[in-house]
Order: sequence, then structure tokens, then C-alpha cells
Amino acid sequence: MKTLFPILNSQFSILNSQFSIPQMSQTSSPISTPSPLNLFKQPADWFYALWKFSRPHTIIGTTLSVWALYPIALTATGANPTIGNLEQLLGSWIACLCGNVYIVGLNQLEDVEIDQINKPHLPIAAGEFSRQQAQLIIAVTGILALLIAGLLGPWLLLMVSISLAIGTAYSLPPVRLKRFPFWAAVCIFSVRGAIVNLGLFLHFSWLLQGKTVMMPTPAVWALTLFILVFTFAIAIFKDIPDMEGDKLYNITTFTLRLGKPAVFNLARWVITAGYLGMILAGWWLTASVNTVFLGVTHLVALGLLWWRSQHVDLQDQIAITSCYQFIWKLFFLEYLLFPLACILG
Repeated sequence: MKTLFPILNSQFSILNSQFSIPQMSQTSSPISTPSPLNLFKQPADWFYALWKFSRPHTIIGTTLSVWALYPIALTATGANPTIGNLEQLLGSWIACLCGNVYIVGLNQLEDVEIDQINKPHLPIAAGEFSRQQAQLIIAVTGILALLIAGLLGPWLLLMVSISLAIGTAYSLPPVRLKRFPFWAAVCIFSVRGAIVNLGLFLHFSWLLQGKTVMMPTPAVWALTLFILVFTFAIAIFKDIPDMEGDKLYNITTFTLRLGKPAVFNLARWVITAGYLGMILAGWWLTASVNTVFLGVTHLVALGLLWWRSQHVDLQDQIAITSCYQFIWKLFFLEYLLFPLACILG
């Protein structure tokens, strides 16, 4: 646990420049871009661009969700891990990663002009990937996600299919739900919060019980509701750093409607409600979690949130970005704390 934040800090030191937004007026000249990278001539640069294309913070979140739901399913079913189950776990992880790349890649493909203002480091906006290269990566990862999920089981296939469908509706015209703040938030927290957690539990319980599914336990529901609340806060907070590009390209967000201070404070109080709810839920989950561990760790996390979010200058892009990164770290932390509470319980 002591090493968690140094590890995440090292990851976010790499990502820090990725969240930064240069100041640019509407009259600025177009960004000049280099020639697209060639996989065979520039493999190191190409794979680093692919890493940025995958949006590392979402990859970390997806990875932690997969590897957290497996031990939760183990404790709920009373099963023992086997080599076959671990192979299934690895396959499930790869399918989810492919789905993740498809969703974030499609969003970048449809947002090139916006990203040239908000996130000019991203590979398509920076010219490191051509549109054709991005389309190929998106097509391959989307197909692989469905194929691998279909080979591993119906519940994983259902989860991946629904996630890809929502991700497509979020970014792709003519639907493009990201244009509407309410539906954009619903897309994000429904996938991250409900579909991923419930779908993975159903999938893993189906595997561990010899293809007999187990309905989500109260502990799984508690985690799902917490992540729903938390990802709603992330969904509205993420638009604060992107305000300039969203305004220029008529992407309506809560930040543009309500202003930075209102959205910032709303996100903090939503996360606070989630932590307090989880602490209270611990007393209801005494049969399946370590109540003391759950309560103490979530109280500490809540204190860290308020300590870190105090005196953030909402006119300072670096300060906003740093706070947003810290909220993602707390999101990652939950997928470590809650499985530990289940194991210790």
C-alpha cells in the first residue's frame, strides 16, 4: 500500500503533458503535423504513440477493474483459482483492453480538431498516426474484443458488446451522445460503473462455478454503486480542462453551462457522498467485508480528496489537471481497497 502512490505518480508524470492544454485563440494558425509514424521504421516511437492513443489512465482503470473483480468473485463463490481460470482471466483482460482501445480510439478519430486545441499530444491530432492508421487500429481492436469475448463466454461477450455499442454511440455521428452533457455522463458512468463491474462478476462467477452463473452479491452491488457515483464525478470533472476546445466546436458540457466552480464543487461533493455511502455500507456488509478496514481506508481517502482539492486555482490549467489526475488515482485505489476488504472479511 505504501508503494501505491509512488507507482501511480510515476505513471502520471508521463501523462502530465498529455492532460495539459495550451492556450490557443480561435485565430491561431493550424497546428503543423509531422509525417505519420511507420511501425517498421520507427517501432519504438510507433508503440509509444499507440500507448498514448490507448489513453493510459483508462487502460489502468480497465486493468484494475478486471483484476479486482476476479478475487471478489473468488471470495463470493468460495472457489479456488486454477490454471484454466487464470488463463481465462488473462483472456478476459485482453478482451477488455481491446475494447478500451476501440472506444477511446474512436473518440479521438471523431475529435481531431477539438483535440488539436485540448489535447494536441494525442497521436492523430499530433500527426503521429494518420486517420487511416487510426481506423485500422480501431477496427482490429474492436473485432478482437468481440472475438476473444465470444470465445470466453456469453457474459463477457454481452458485457463487451454493450460497452462497444455505448462507446460508439458516444462518439460517432449522427448519434454522437457526447454533444449532450447528460447523455455523455450516462455513457461514461454506465459503462465504467455498472456494465463493467456487474458483467465481469457474472462472467467470473460463471467460470468459477462450472458455467453456472451467480447473481451479484451485496458486496458487488456496493462496489458498483460506488463506482457509478465516482465515474459520474469524473465524467463532469473531465470537461473542466477541455473547456476551450468544447466551446469552439459547440460541444455542450456542464462546465460550459454551469461554470468551473460549480462543476468542481459538485464533483467533490459527489465523490464525498460516495465515500460516506461506502463507509455506511460497510456495516451492512459485515458478512462479506472487513468493516473496520473498509471504513478507515475510505475515511482516509476522503480526507486526502479534500486536502488535495483545497485552494485549487480554477484559472490555472496545470492546477486543474493535477487535481483531475489525483481523482483518477483515488479511482484506481478503490479497485485495490475493496477487494482487500473482501479478502480480509
